[in-house]
Amino acid sequence: MKVRKAVIPAAGLGTRMLPATKTVPKEMLPLVDKPVIQYIIEEAVAAGIEDILIVTNRAKSAMDDYFDYYPELETRLNQAGKEKELCEVRRAADLANIFYVRQKETRGLGHAIWRAKRFVGDEPFAVLLGDDIMKASVPVTRQLIDAAEKYSASAVGVQYVATEAISKYSSVKVSPLEGRVFQVSDMNEKPTPEQMLSNYAILGRYVLTPEIFDILENLSPGYGGEIQLTDGLKQLCRTNPMVAVDFEGRRYDTGNLNGFLEATIDFALGHPQTGDWLRRFILDKAKHL
Repeated sequence: MKVRKAVIPAAGLGTRMLPATKTVPKEMLPLVDKPVIQYIIEEAVAAGIEDILIVTNRAKSAMDDYFDYYPELETRLNQAGKEKELCEVRRAADLANIFYVRQKETRGLGHAIWRAKRFVGDEPFAVLLGDDIMKASVPVTRQLIDAAEKYSASAVGVQYVATEAISKYSSVKVSPLEGRVFQVSDMNEKPTPEQMLSNYAILGRYVLTPEIFDILENLSPGYGGEIQLTDGLKQLCRTNPMVAVDFEGRRYDTGNLNGFLEATIDFALGHPQTGDWLRRFILDKAKHL
């Protein structure tokens, strides 16, 4: 079982980040000096992924343009002797083999994943949600791939969340397997504290086997009247092996303003061009609050 392909669902309307996302895809909002989606693609590449499919909609052609060559800009940078900037512009276009398909109807995450069926074929594949940025010494997608390959199973990335926050996520029913890896037997979408199966919640990373596509194709709408990926995974884990990986790393939800600002500050503090300046700025600002 070798994972070579990844799917990035990026067809959402970005309603949690309005008005900025009215005309700019939320995945293209700048996180320090790169758009959010570039961090996600870089994680996939670092995990060994070769081919990436981005599921978009009609308003998100900016992503296609960004990961393409821009001869006029590159010529201008070359003439100006801006070799560093030229290298960065070209690097974005050369990160991976990137393909696109549109989700022509807004029918939920499960439907967006189903749109990748022809791209994936009969192979296992990774899913990286377009809102979730991971900061980890070992790419979170790589952590999931290692577990999926070891156990010949689908894998979901989880972390422990507080009971009062579980209704924002998918809760999974788990039993110990090995270290930070658990066996998954059930899950539910956005449960109340009374309905939750555990405090382990799925957080934006998956490795799935192609059996998920037949399930999603025949799935009835669930929470919010949409085709929910969690409902498909709930069926999948009852007939096929599935593990949960309590991954090591920090997850940022850049699809909401607070999460986006947290990520911006943390990544800017770690950036060689902005880290020292921002640290001084924050300390000076705190003195006057």
